[in-house]
Amino acid sequence: MRSTDYSPDLTPPWKRQQPVPEVAAERDLVVEEAATGFCGAVVRCEKTAEGVTVTLEDRHGKHRVFPLTPRGFLLEGRVVTLVRPTTAAPARGPARTASGSLAVPGARARVARESRIYVEGRHDAELVERVWGDDLRIEGVVVEYLEGIDDLPAIVAEFAPGPGRRLGVLVDHLLPGTKEHRIAAKVTGDAVLVVGHPFIDIWAAVKPASVGIPGWPQVPRGEEWKEGICRRLGWPVDTPAAWKRILASVNSYRDLDPALLGRVEELIDFVSPTD
Repeated sequence: MRSTDYSPDLTPPWKRQQPVPEVAAERDLVVEEAATGFCGAVVRCEKTAEGVTVTLEDRHGKHRVFPLTPRGFLLEGRVVTLVRPTTAAPARGPARTASGSLAVPGARARVARESRIYVEGRHDAELVERVWGDDLRIEGVVVEYLEGIDDLPAIVAEFAPGPGRRLGVLVDHLLPGTKEHRIAAKVTGDAVLVVGHPFIDIWAAVKPASVGIPGWPQVPRGEEWKEGICRRLGWPVDTPAAWKRILASVNSYRDLDPALLGRVEELIDFVSPTD
């Protein structure tokens, strides 16, 4: 008898591992991560330094980031392998801007108003532009940055606010009793609105889950905050690179803490009254 390398599979059919379907991780797809039982809707699927990951948001708004491992998720109780989408997901309902506002197809940017919004620094301005840029262009509102709040009284005086020329200011760490709070009180008036958020820096207004970290570390007083954050997260102490990484994790208002969202919306409404 001639020998052969062929060896038939004698495993009973019910013991054979069945193929697992691959499912594209499209936005809003609801799945359960098999290892942890975390259930949520897909927020984003992206390539990172650690490989392709998917971010899920549960019904309480909590985000978790998971790697796209084979057989790693359950879809309607069935084991599936999530894969990165190859095409853009079809539109579902009216298109919205990153801030959650209804998008206006074909709308042109309005000629800039005399009113302005000032923020403390470049990072603040870039974050506001990323989420509210479409809204600001439709309203004709320009955002500028101050590089700190110490000179705000002089800046407000030079701006000369008045009817039709309003000034809105967003301040970091605006808490009662602080230097920032005292300066804000000096300039607030009918045509000037100063609002603030509780974060020591705008970085911390980005939800940790969106950045893929468990939380924003505590940095002792006296240590430069941004450098301290990089050290404690194990990132290179390179604040421009760190900010680029943080900003890239923000795709919409869902990635920001509500304490910032309300304040920016308040400023936009203040400087763009109904015509």
